[in-house]
Amino acid sequence: MSVEPADKDSEPPREQVLRSRVSSLSICDYPVRIETHGVVGPHNRVTLSAEVTGVIRSTQRAFEAGSFFKKGELLVEIDDRDYQTALKIAKEQHQLAKATLALAENAHERMKQLARQRSASSSEVDGTYASLVQAESEVEITASSIEIAERDLARTKIYAPFDGRVVAKSIGMGQLVSPGTILGDVFAVDYAEVRLPIAGRDLRHLQLPEMEGDPPVEVELRDAIDSSEGAVWKANIVRTEGTLDADSLELFAIARIDDPFALQRENPVLRIGQPVVATIFGETLNDIVVIPRAAVRRLDRVYLIDEDKLTLRSLTIDPLWSDSDNVVVSGHSILDNELLATTMLVYAPEGSPVEIIPEDYPASSLAGEPPELEATP
Repeated sequence: MSVEPADKDSEPPREQVLRSRVSSLSICDYPVRIETHGVVGPHNRVTLSAEVTGVIRSTQRAFEAGSFFKKGELLVEIDDRDYQTALKIAKEQHQLAKATLALAENAHERMKQLARQRSASSSEVDGTYASLVQAESEVEITASSIEIAERDLARTKIYAPFDGRVVAKSIGMGQLVSPGTILGDVFAVDYAEVRLPIAGRDLRHLQLPEMEGDPPVEVELRDAIDSSEGAVWKANIVRTEGTLDADSLELFAIARIDDPFALQRENPVLRIGQPVVATIFGETLNDIVVIPRAAVRRLDRVYLIDEDKLTLRSLTIDPLWSDSDNVVVSGHSILDNELLATTMLVYAPEGSPVEIIPEDYPASSLAGEPPELEATP
């Protein structure tokens, strides 16, 4: 039985055709948006303390935890009867000192006349002058005593230093207080502030205010606890801290939110202590290409497909900007007729022919294709 020789003119194996979904690339302008986070805090929070000794006579309804108050509004009253008496005594002593001064002036004038008539010695004149000086000093001392008594009396009433809100109340009616006794904590409500950390690599995309008068940078704040709420607060970065954080080497920018409690206009209430996610509006990058992060392989490589020739080309990218969704690169390295391969290609030789998978092609029909793996973050 004879065996036929093998066919020497058999056809070589066909070149493997890769299959990939694609995304169209275009050169555009891209506004940089930097996401960071922080906690809302008051720009001015103070502890109110007693400056005189006495019993709390009354506390106003505006001085309850959570209550709002206006600048100059009475918050706490301390029993002032002793200070009223002290002021009255100081005034009487002042009147007495002025009367004594008048007598000393008259006595000194008479003594000078007698001295001109050679009826009094110079030592007697000096004596009346010393009494006059002492009387003048007594008038000044008693006038100062009146000022002290008036200040002490005024300190029996504690007024609001600004438009604000009460954090905590530490005293009650009938309680004895002394200088330094804490009455409560309050904060201002005209605006709030939030410290926003900014990574060093992001600073080059921002023009942050460094000096007084520099233009502010726009910020949008969202609730970090309940992102489904959808509330947005407008803020502005008005200054930056002078040093980098020692641990993270981040720069903290201070954003200001006007009227956080919606007292002047209808806005969602932004509470002190609320964590927020901030979007900072940076510069606009011109003539760039936005690449979905999922299409980036090995941290810095993408695969492009020539739309006319349907061949594959790999490109090592140098991102100008990136976030969790996109990588932005210069448009100079991308040709107008190129598409981005979005399928994870296990085997991707340079120049390989590619078959484009239609957008409406069912994923179930790609069972035999290489899996679309997650890109390396």
